[in-house]
Order: sequence, then C-alpha cells, then structure tokens
Amino acid sequence: MEKNNLTAPMFVDDEAARLHFESLRWQGGVPVCFHCGVIGNSALVEGKSHRPGLYYCRDCKGQFTATMGTIFEDSHIPMRKWLLAIHLMNSSKKGISAAQLQRDLGLGSYRTAWFMAHRIREAMTGSAKGPLGGEGKIVEADEAYFGKVKEPSKVRADGKPYKVGSRGPANKRPIVALVERGGKAKVFHVGNADKATVSKIVRENVAPESRLQTDESILYRGSDKAFASHETVKYSAGEYVRGDVYTNSAEGFFGVFKKGMTGVYQHCDEKYLGRYVAESEFRHNTRAKLGVTDLERAELAVKGAVGKRLTLRQPKGQQSA
Repeated sequence: MEKNNLTAPMFVDDEAARLHFESLRWQGGVPVCFHCGVIGNSALVEGKSHRPGLYYCRDCKGQFTATMGTIFEDSHIPMRKWLLAIHLMNSSKKGISAAQLQRDLGLGSYRTAWFMAHRIREAMTGSAKGPLGGEGKIVEADEAYFGKVKEPSKVRADGKPYKVGSRGPANKRPIVALVERGGKAKVFHVGNADKATVSKIVRENVAPESRLQTDESILYRGSDKAFASHETVKYSAGEYVRGDVYTNSAEGFFGVFKKGMTGVYQHCDEKYLGRYVAESEFRHNTRAKLGVTDLERAELAVKGAVGKRLTLRQPKGQQSA
C-alpha cells in the first residue's frame, strides 16, 4: 500500500480495518485471550447478533475482542475511522486539529473528534525507551516556555518578585527537551523549571557516558560531574556554535512544536499540554530521517494503544512525554 493511499481497504472497510488492527495487536493475527492469555485457542463468534470481532476462548470460556485493554475499548467509532485518524495525525508534521478530523472523518461532533485525538496522543506516549546518548554520543538539553499559566503568580518559586514587564519565563508553561543528536528525544512538561527539577530530569534520562551540550543557563551548572563532559555555548556573547558544540537540534524540536501549537491547535489548556508534547515527541522519534514512513509511524501508534486507557471524565493532568 502507498504510504498516503487513503482509499486503502483498512480505511474504508470495517472488516478490513478490524483484521488490520488484529494483525498489529496480535503477532500474525493469532488471537490472544484477554482474560487468560492463551494463544491460538479461540474462535470467532459468528452471527449477526454478535458484534464483529468477538472471540470465544476455549480455555477459560471467556469472550473478548482485540480492542479490550486499548484506547479503542468501549468506543462506538468504527475502527476504519480510528485507523484513518491515526494515519492523518502521523502523516502531518505539525499535527491536525480536532475540527479538521471531524470534517475528514464525518464525525457527529467536535467533542468526539477532540477526545478521539487525545486518546491517540495517549497511545503516542513513551516513544523513547531507556536513557538517551551513550559513549561518544551527544545529548542536547534546552528548555522553552509555551503559553501562560492559568493562575499567574506575582513572585517566582524562590519568593522573589517578577520584574515588571519581564519578557522571560514569568508565569509561562515550562517544557524541557533532551535531544540525542541524530536520534530520539525525551520531552517533559514540568510544573516548575528550577535547577533541582531540570537536573533530576537530565540525570535520569541521559546516559552518564554522554557528552551533554546546553546553553549557559544556570539550570545545567554542575552537570559536568554527572556526564563525560558538559559543554556550553554562550548566547550572551553572540556564540551559537563552537565546533560541534551547539543546541540546534533541541531548538529545532521546539520550533516545529511551537509552529504546530500556534498554527494548528491554536489553544491548549495547561492540563492537556503534556499530551501535545508527547505527540510532537513521538513524531520526532519516528521521523523520516530515521527511516520511518508515514504508514510505519501510524502502525507504531496503533501498537502503542495497547495497555492504555483514557476516559473523558478522568482526564490526566500534567504528564511527561
């Protein structure tokens, strides 16, 4: 199938969509009982009175479908529309709005499309496993601020008042990015980007054998003790690159993220910001330069849907990517 062929059977036919999803969830499409875990001893329940894709386990006598234990469980949206939505979100570099999803998929309401998109973002979380970097590798660390906090404060975390007319991070939502040069990234929306918080994130997610590269922010001072080296560029002196020392990869990530947030999504409540961060991180970690096609990226998102649930009445708050 061509990577952008939106007329492929799995996008237009419910049965083809179900079989495609089952092949991704279960190796070779062989059913695995959701209740007892037995492989290949289940039968498809036939008959118009049963919902499509219902299986009966001969071992535990339980019934199950491939959607159980995934973001698709209890959804009344056809699987073909779920697969199409995932493909659209993963083939757009900066994302796709819920309003556009509603139009493209013919959904009944904006609220349905909005919650559908958030479920898909939940499936995208955790795209980078283990620490970044390693011996001889470079990891860039940088922080950015996006949007205003809901309840602004007149004083900083250390108790000192913000300067009047400050153009810095005052009352803005902080995001910390760790980017392995030429590799993957881990990005975090944090409540407060102070030195203790940022240092903890860096130390827990970057291999100690790595070369850490940052700007001259005080948030990273002392990092030379935790890594093979800590090299900085001095923006205050007009220095942005010194040999192979720079933070362009991390800044590039933030550039794409902010363009998507302002140009596509336009508004984001702070309690949902972590999910948008996770979406952008996922696309970065499965980008074309790493040899991943649109189809493969969408399939990785579908596989990531297993073991994750998200209910409308219990939205998650801030979450790390």
